[in-house]
Amino acid sequence: MNKLFAGATLALSLSLFAGCAATGVAISKRNLDVQTKMSESVFIDPAAPQNMVLLVQVRNTSDKPDFTVQNAVESSLAARGWKLTRNPDEAQYMLQVNILQVGKSDQTAAEAMLGKGFGSEAMAVAGAGAIYAAGSDNSRHIVGGGLALGMADFVAGQMVKDVYFSAITDVQISQRTKSPVSLQGSQSLKQGTSGSENLSYAEESHWKRYRTRVLSSANKVNLSWEQAQPELVKGLSTSIAGMF
Repeated sequence: MNKLFAGATLALSLSLFAGCAATGVAISKRNLDVQTKMSESVFIDPAAPQNMVLLVQVRNTSDKPDFTVQNAVESSLAARGWKLTRNPDEAQYMLQVNILQVGKSDQTAAEAMLGKGFGSEAMAVAGAGAIYAAGSDNSRHIVGGGLALGMADFVAGQMVKDVYFSAITDVQISQRTKSPVSLQGSQSLKQGTSGSENLSYAEESHWKRYRTRVLSSANKVNLSWEQAQPELVKGLSTSIAGMF
């Protein structure tokens, strides 16, 4: 009887604890938190009015092809006095954007991907589920308490979810130069599992290039994609246009 009473008491306490934890998340994450970060700062040379001619190219290689920032970026740049063109021969600047990942993700993994910088290999950013385990076989009241905690936490988790959405984007800005600049580089191309092929090159170009990676995120309790998407577009487009 004493063990049964102790088990019931422990189960009730753990259930209350799970409920309090869910309440704490609901309170601390009740307001939408939108942030945009860059892996490196980019400074481009000021342009004379006659040279403020810009080509904008946005690509989306994520699994959400409907997510786009091109219109928002172009509207912001046009409001700053930039003339937009589709002709690369006419452009004095080129803005190339590749959206790598969009959607629900894990904050730690998303920020780690930001830290790797432009062009780094994409990594999984989806959040992992939690696993709950019961106690030892010879402590039935502890097992019961663990099951109660798992059930209470499951119920609370269905009602209160800490949701994090992110958009990870690579950005390259090219600025036309009067004199040619030298470019040198190398690549290592894998040849199946048997080896690799190393390539090196040296050439001249009339473009200086600047590269960075941008992470835009939205976090709120029970946040939906419909709520997060316009905020991600706004944060990402503002950050990209702000480089000019």
